[in-house]
Amino acid sequence: MFAFSTLPALLAGHLLQAPADPAAEVRHLLLDSRRVGLPAGALFFALRGPSHDGHRYLPALYAQGVRLFVVEEGKDLPGGLAAYPEAGILAVASPLAALQALAAAHRARFGGPVLAITGSNGKTIVKEWLAQLLSPDEDICRSPRSYNSQVGVPLSVWELNPARHTLGIFEAGISEVGEMARLAGIIQPTEGLFTTLGTAHDAGFASHEQKLLEKLKLFQGPGFQRLFYCADQPLVQAAVSRLGLPGFSWTRQAGQTADLFFDAQPVTDGRTRWLTHAAVGGGETEFTLPFADEPSVENALHCLAVLLHRGLEPVEIQRRLARLHPVAMRLEMKQGRHDSYLLDDTYNNDLAGLSLALSALARQPRPGRRTLILSDVLESGLTGEELYAQVAALLPAAGVTRLIGIGEAIGQQQRVFPEGLAAEYFQSTEAFLAQLDPAAFAREVVLVKGARRFGFERIVAALQAQQHGTVLEVNLDALSHNLQHYRRQLQPGTKLMVMVKAFAYGAGSYEVASLLEFQRADYLAVAYADEGIALREAGISLPIMVMNPAPDSFAALRQYRLEPEIYSFEMLNEYLAAFDAAASEGPLPVPKIHLKLDTGMRRLGFDEADLPALTARLREHAAHLSVASAMTHLAAADEAVHDDFTQQQLAAFRRMAAAVEEALGYAVLKHALNSAGILRFPEAHFDMVRLGIGLYGVDASGRDTDALRSVSQLRTTISQIKTLPAGHTVGYGRRGTAADADRRIATLAIGYADGYDRRFGNGAGMVLIRGQRAPLVGSVCMDMCMVDVTHIAEARAGDVALVFGEGLPLPELAGRISTIPYELLTNVSERVKRVFVSE
Repeated sequence: MFAFSTLPALLAGHLLQAPADPAAEVRHLLLDSRRVGLPAGALFFALRGPSHDGHRYLPALYAQGVRLFVVEEGKDLPGGLAAYPEAGILAVASPLAALQALAAAHRARFGGPVLAITGSNGKTIVKEWLAQLLSPDEDICRSPRSYNSQVGVPLSVWELNPARHTLGIFEAGISEVGEMARLAGIIQPTEGLFTTLGTAHDAGFASHEQKLLEKLKLFQGPGFQRLFYCADQPLVQAAVSRLGLPGFSWTRQAGQTADLFFDAQPVTDGRTRWLTHAAVGGGETEFTLPFADEPSVENALHCLAVLLHRGLEPVEIQRRLARLHPVAMRLEMKQGRHDSYLLDDTYNNDLAGLSLALSALARQPRPGRRTLILSDVLESGLTGEELYAQVAALLPAAGVTRLIGIGEAIGQQQRVFPEGLAAEYFQSTEAFLAQLDPAAFAREVVLVKGARRFGFERIVAALQAQQHGTVLEVNLDALSHNLQHYRRQLQPGTKLMVMVKAFAYGAGSYEVASLLEFQRADYLAVAYADEGIALREAGISLPIMVMNPAPDSFAALRQYRLEPEIYSFEMLNEYLAAFDAAASEGPLPVPKIHLKLDTGMRRLGFDEADLPALTARLREHAAHLSVASAMTHLAAADEAVHDDFTQQQLAAFRRMAAAVEEALGYAVLKHALNSAGILRFPEAHFDMVRLGIGLYGVDASGRDTDALRSVSQLRTTISQIKTLPAGHTVGYGRRGTAADADRRIATLAIGYADGYDRRFGNGAGMVLIRGQRAPLVGSVCMDMCMVDVTHIAEARAGDVALVFGEGLPLPELAGRISTIPYELLTNVSERVKRVFVSE
């Protein structure tokens, strides 16, 4: 902890106001007004970014009891200093730099070893596995989840407790030049591990070499002793040698110079055995890894190198390796039974992870009770009463109204939880499952948070809605990344409307809308009123535009505060008539309207010749009817060959919107651009843009494909594998044949009823199984289809098949059947279970 009075000198700032408590100490670092948790001792850093300004939230934080603030020099505070009479307020040149400086000062107090991990892939998995493997020997502080950014690293390092921890393990990720030097100053590692050099974040660097050299800056500080790395990466090997970094390397290539040599020998049970020729000990030792897929093998070998260097006995190493389990790095959001909603976070349970999971729970706008199912919290270093008092203090801010505690330790601390909290306690997971009635969680949001040894995946399985083997996984972190990418392209002051029509392009309307509300989008757009009503009933409060409102929905628009797009005189007249009929039915305001102007799409909208009559009608009802925006739809914003036509449309829109505003006597929001237009026509951002397919990771402009992340992955499973003799056929119409040789045919649990297009049949489509492409054979059936896995000898029933996602991009698949990615996304049936993941 740091006394607040020491911060001016430490952070190179000046005190605007001393706190009412002169002995105030900093215990917690706070960046988000929605994640206050414990206000006592919380220090809020008012960070600014492209779409947010932390200074705006000072009044709300002060009202919640926060009394310590770091603000930006010269920035006006809402209400002035007088609004915060008891607060300590420190002004600095950069609140982010101050956050990092404070974390660095805290790190300097820790005298033990610190291992830093960087690379393009595998950082989080290697960190989690090392924490598992070294936990018998060390009390470890590690980054929660993938907290590896300019903000995540200082928050992670702040958790180091010099009085308890014996080892720190932190990951560091960068996306542009200059970032790693700052992270190195915060982590101050004594050891390091480099995973791989891949293509992630290539856009921020001139070359792979430049990116590698930036990453290696993490390992060049004073006191650095050793870098673990794979010598089979030529660029990495050369850079480590050139920089003179002290290294401990491993290789899988015979003849390569390294400290360790691993030789793979597959075995029949799907695992892999490894012979190590180690410089340490000078002999050969055989280990069995519990994974056979290549990424997991590489990550495990990184860990094995660290264990061998530490001198652990081979028998003990093998015992620990056998207990390694796949890392569920991401909190998964799942549909539960009885209209409940599950947040599945069952891979570990410590205070930092619990705080993050509770923050995710607090962000859910769905109505209904909030229940926390919580196991004993492990590895806290605190007494039971201290630990569970801190747990109890976190619950109110997350809106938890019911607690189910599982484990001996939490059951012994019932008295520290507030009396008003509905609570039940069970000695074991088995005891809870024995009396579980899923109906008791109807319409609730349930956070399931447990340490691995409690086996809470059984609770999730019991509460989860029934499913078949086909799943659409939606990565909310990738969606956030894409949102911020497009935000960075916008002109200052331009608002962002995001399309969540058609079940959010197949991704799931509520979950996507909830994230967009958290990320402070300005508007949502849906196709029909019932889509907007569902979002309102789920707790979404953002303004929502309805693109195709029907006259029979006008009353519902008013009730649910939905704003219609008006594109014809007939619709306008019906809307006005509905308003007149409802004028005496209560105080609900008439929703604002959005005027659709047709500038060349020739589908819907008012023509330029309609403007005199339109503006006269609007003026006639100006006392009761407000116009929120004027909009148009570009016919070919993504195709350069039609740019002259697009410019004609934009010119017409400028004229028509100006005429509307002149008639109304006030300015309205003007918007014309879709995802492709945002990138291709920055001069036409106007007041707002409409982000659609780009949010979901598809670049319709062809300019920014590498900058976007894939959001959705459609997966299914192999139901059965049969041998198809030469000359035989498979499937309806006998269209799948084994022409001149026996073929192995796998039947997959997906068909056209799941939204898998029949045009993919007979070799047009393919899936990815064990990293290899398998072509479709025969016709796509209603609930299944067949693929040729003759060349994938290790394929087995139960294996996962990727239908689209990383390795099988949507644009490529769409091109195979002469359609567009939109169709493939929106066709995924609602019977396919959606799983939402967030790191």
